[in-house]
Amino acid sequence: MERASSFTAVPGWGGVLVGVTALIAAALATRIRDEHEWMYVWACELPLALCIGGLTMKRKAHAAEMKLFSGPGRRFTLSLAPPLLAGAFLSLALTHEDAVDVLPGMWMLLYGTGIMTGGAFSVKIVPIMGLCFMVLGAAALFAPINYGNLLMAIGFGGLHIVFGIIIARRHGG
Repeated sequence: MERASSFTAVPGWGGVLVGVTALIAAALATRIRDEHEWMYVWACELPLALCIGGLTMKRKAHAAEMKLFSGPGRRFTLSLAPPLLAGAFLSLALTHEDAVDVLPGMWMLLYGTGIMTGGAFSVKIVPIMGLCFMVLGAAALFAPINYGNLLMAIGFGGLHIVFGIIIARRHGG
């Protein structure tokens, strides 16, 4: 029965909060001209977003009296983690090669891939959110470099807020 169920502890309000912190990061990053310092702003946003997501996911799972890392929750996490780890290693390699201009597209594309694959074990709206990140990431790969931060704000800020509200309203916080 547990295998047939979906992972419903995706935190809508946590997603909204992640979106707000991403908009703050985008605003800060807009003021920075050095591309490596720009990357550090977003690199600081990542652990903050992961902490917010993890804590709010744990809280939602506890409130629903479900185990976070059993069945669908474990499959969600195991599907989400590989694209995020690939993004971390590729970020280091691309930064070393001074190819920072592709980071916004790559980050959104890989994050979207993780959300889409992890979302296969969650409620239907989650993979749709992943697909939106993938489309935005693909667009960012081919957009002029000066659009990277704006597209990151739209993706990590806007998409998290919009989908967070939808998830919160339809799936209990």
